[in-house]
Amino acid sequence: MADPTLNFVNCPDAAGGHRMAYWQWGDATAAHTVVCVHGLTRQGRDFDVLARALLARAPGPIRVVCPDVAGRGMSDWLQDAKAYAVPTYAADMLALLAHLKPQTLDWVGTSMGGLIGMAVCVHAKAVGAEVRRLVLNDVGPVLEWASLVRIGSYLAKHMHFDSLQQAADSLRVIASSFGPHTPEQWMELSRHMVKPDPQGGVRLHYDPTIALAFQSLEQDAAAAGEAALWGLYDAITAQTLVVRGADSDLLSIQTAEQMTQRGPKARLVSFEGVGHAPTLVADDQVDTVASFLLG
Repeated sequence: MADPTLNFVNCPDAAGGHRMAYWQWGDATAAHTVVCVHGLTRQGRDFDVLARALLARAPGPIRVVCPDVAGRGMSDWLQDAKAYAVPTYAADMLALLAHLKPQTLDWVGTSMGGLIGMAVCVHAKAVGAEVRRLVLNDVGPVLEWASLVRIGSYLAKHMHFDSLQQAADSLRVIASSFGPHTPEQWMELSRHMVKPDPQGGVRLHYDPTIALAFQSLEQDAAAAGEAALWGLYDAITAQTLVVRGADSDLLSIQTAEQMTQRGPKARLVSFEGVGHAPTLVADDQVDTVASFLLG
């Protein structure tokens, strides 16, 4: 199956605008579009396995679009580090949807990508779109503080590596909660996380100032934000699937179960032996998401 094409969309901001990259799979003219958005420090090629599965299993033409959120991958870095936040990312995604003009729209969001998706569900009509089916991968309106502290501890560290293999080995330690992967699977998940460093070797493919906004978050502010996130969640009308790592430290089982009882009353599926967050590479994870989107 052919690799995706790299495309760009212009997104407005206070500094004069920036370009967001997105990887496009399948038929660019297809009525059915699935947008897949990655986690905090990741990038759009995380969804290669899922995208290929959707193309292979879809009963008709389908387009799978996997953006690199601003500051990651092939997208521009933002001039204002404080702009690295969900409102900016959601505005960028609305610009993308205005460009893509999807007739049928589904959304897969891992962690941060799920938070962005919640906002997009509520505001997509402003650009003539509507999310039909939503997958929230290990994220919800309540983000456990201990997990946020853990994630913040490794941001902006270990940026440079002598080789891709060294980078993959380091990332595997940092992301041990992703669950078991073969060496080949992990190398594919790592390959697009780095870029050549002019000084030699490779470096992580995201703006280290992402850490500034994240690490400035205070526990009281995070708790205060829960009400706003529940407000977004309760306003969602899309059919919703919550995917959770059974050992997740970000999405508690209590929050996940609440998500099945309010708002869109999501269906909940947990995967044993996985924490935060399922990579949607394992066969059972891919089958669950693909069946939900294509069923």
